[in-house]
Amino acid sequence: MPELLVTPKSLTHMETLIDIGADAFVIGEQKFGLRLPGEFNREDMTKAVTLAHNNHKKVYAAVNGLFHNYHLAALEDYIQFLHEIQVDRIIFGDPAVVMYVKHQTNPIPLHWDAETLVTNYFQCNYWGKKGASRAVLARELSLEEIINIKSHADVEIEVQVHGMTCMFQSKRMLLGNYYTFQDRQMKIQRSDNQNDLLLYDEERENKYPVFEDYNGTHIMSPNDICLIEELEPFFEAGIDAFKIDGILQTEEYINIVTQQYREAIDLYNEDPETYEDEKFMLVDPIEEIQPEHRPFDEGFLFKHTVY
Repeated sequence: MPELLVTPKSLTHMETLIDIGADAFVIGEQKFGLRLPGEFNREDMTKAVTLAHNNHKKVYAAVNGLFHNYHLAALEDYIQFLHEIQVDRIIFGDPAVVMYVKHQTNPIPLHWDAETLVTNYFQCNYWGKKGASRAVLARELSLEEIINIKSHADVEIEVQVHGMTCMFQSKRMLLGNYYTFQDRQMKIQRSDNQNDLLLYDEERENKYPVFEDYNGTHIMSPNDICLIEELEPFFEAGIDAFKIDGILQTEEYINIVTQQYREAIDLYNEDPETYEDEKFMLVDPIEEIQPEHRPFDEGFLFKHTVY
């Protein structure tokens, strides 16, 4: 049965998600991890590990940022800290993380997450030999590609099944200059209900969420991936983890999505035919709270990326 992996916004939110049925959590500090829904400082991280382990859950520390030379001393110290509190896994994209983890007496297993770069099983197996126990596949892969990677991979395979995807990231803080673009085709709109910005494409009538954090400026997809009706091939292939990405979502939204995917996994585990019969109803509670300007799609599951 695949692991249900969720990104909580806070410690109290994590407690709720444990009750709902999440199996594991991705948390961390934005100084080290990319696009995290919540900020967990060292005190929060310590408490989160204790909370998770007391409930037989797992904590994965996000250390998949883009690191320059001046980050390395802080990175080494953070890796030491993560070993002291005994997180279950460390998510990485930069080989510097691998080197610092190797210096530890009992290295924590790694999850390789290099975003769009994770596109073939050779890469997955290469990093498996370097200490990775799992690869987080690129969101731009088709179902056929995902299944093929899983069939040849020597490591666990994780797939994002719900949430936004990142389309663009710049290390620069670009939002301060957004007025420059107001007279062009792509315009910035501020949402009335949320403290976020939307990049509006008049030609396609798409609205792209934009936000800044320690890692720069991020432009997100105009649609949300929603694969709750398309999980059967993943179950059959033995995909190891389903990720729900809660970036820029409310706690209520993440809770309801987690509940529905928990039910989907349990239904299939009990009887695949029951999941097949009921899967179309599982999406209904999510659709009720889905923002109007963010339709669902299947991402690249049934598409082929054209370069």
